[in-house]
Amino acid sequence: MTESSYLTRIGTLIRDARRHQGLTQSELADKLGTSQSAVARIEQGRQNLSLEMLARVGETLGSEFVSLGHSGPQHLRIVGGAKLSGSIPVKTSKNAAVGLLCAALLNKGRTTLRNLARIEEVNRIIEVLTSMGVKVRWLEGTSDLEIIPPATLDLGAIDVAAARRTRTVIMFLGPLLHQFDEFSLPYAGGCDLGTRTVEPHLTALQSFGLDVTATHGFYEAKVDKGTRPEKAIVLTERGDTVTENALFAAALSPGTTIIRNASSNYMVQDVCFFLEKLGVEIQGIGTTTLTVTGRESIDVDVDYSPSEDPIEAMSLIAAAVVTESSITIERAPIEFLEIELATLEGMGLQYDMSDEYLAKNGHTRLADITILPSKLTAPIDKIAPMPFPGLNIDNLPFFALIAACAEGTTMIHDWVYENRAIYLTELTKVGATVQLLDPHRVMITGKTPKWRPAEVMCPPALRPGVVVLLAMLAANGTSVLRNVYVINRGYEDLAERLNALGATIEIFRDI
Repeated sequence: MTESSYLTRIGTLIRDARRHQGLTQSELADKLGTSQSAVARIEQGRQNLSLEMLARVGETLGSEFVSLGHSGPQHLRIVGGAKLSGSIPVKTSKNAAVGLLCAALLNKGRTTLRNLARIEEVNRIIEVLTSMGVKVRWLEGTSDLEIIPPATLDLGAIDVAAARRTRTVIMFLGPLLHQFDEFSLPYAGGCDLGTRTVEPHLTALQSFGLDVTATHGFYEAKVDKGTRPEKAIVLTERGDTVTENALFAAALSPGTTIIRNASSNYMVQDVCFFLEKLGVEIQGIGTTTLTVTGRESIDVDVDYSPSEDPIEAMSLIAAAVVTESSITIERAPIEFLEIELATLEGMGLQYDMSDEYLAKNGHTRLADITILPSKLTAPIDKIAPMPFPGLNIDNLPFFALIAACAEGTTMIHDWVYENRAIYLTELTKVGATVQLLDPHRVMITGKTPKWRPAEVMCPPALRPGVVVLLAMLAANGTSVLRNVYVINRGYEDLAERLNALGATIEIFRDI
């Protein structure tokens, strides 16, 4: 191996360890007493490193970088077949976190987001924000994130690689149209769920003077300043991120903007509550019509705590079902799980629920749910998602796993995402009977008589990846789930938290 390849590999190890610690390049540089540019060169493999510097970096990040075992993709080794027990609190919402990070670009003051999900998706957005000159830091010993924008964002310095690893950058359009006459954004990435059009975003933002063309891997945007909606904006898709982008545009547009066919989903509500703390008036939160009274400018110091993640709560429900265990899921956002629980009750699920209480955002209803081992039967009708208050599209894959635990045949219809249903066929590798009917529908026959251990490459979509992991918990023996970056995008310390309930999951990398 050449010296340059050694340096590149060590740089990759350092970068991964820094991201795992939730540090920006600037914060690591401060701890090492060097410059951000030096850290960037180290991570790119363009900086010679002494043993002393390697030792200092290793001590700072808690890693031994001379061990090649830390490089390459992260995998999980699962010893299945054990019952789970105990209580587990739900983490705050991943999708709310990314929306709030984008919303912070509207504020010239200091934004502090409390108890934020420390996940890879958040890390990618932090890297993009930092590259544009935003000061972002985790407050010591907490999961609280402080965000301070510069006087002017430096879009020319945007971290293109990080931006291309997340679809969230599309939600920069709403905030940025207020700050620039022209700007470019890299194409968005994220999960491999087939083509997802950005046209609804562009149609919604045209009313604010935004014109976008796609050229050479970038969105090239031009803004006709002073343009504002002459009539109500009717979203052509009741999408979460589309609604948030329209809200961002309306928040800094003086006067009243009406947004119809808006999503009323959990992350949109969190963004609305945050915008209210910025001084933006919003009527109709939780409905499909939002009336927004925007401001000329926003410059306030604000603290906000997003609510808990209903998708993580649903994944923990599925973990209890597939392992036939009783666990208590604390701080579950019950108002965004009611249809899911009603569907499960119809299948025979038994559970206990505490009295409701409020999340730290002061609005969202929470409850503690104890799942009990139950004899399940397939539902009479197919299971399909609908916009809130219907069954959440991101919760649908967990019903594929639960259907495999129920007597009878269940059709799962994923009409929203192209090709995601295909990834659910990976459950056959661990013993389920799954028949693919077309790219949107699968037929699942249960009850699965015996889950079996297997070595599986993690599907390139977040929820199907977690579904395979949970099925492995029920399989007697040792399974391996390879390259789980996509799971780390949406879950914080999932393996460790499941281990606290009695699972045996080991994180490892190839040597």
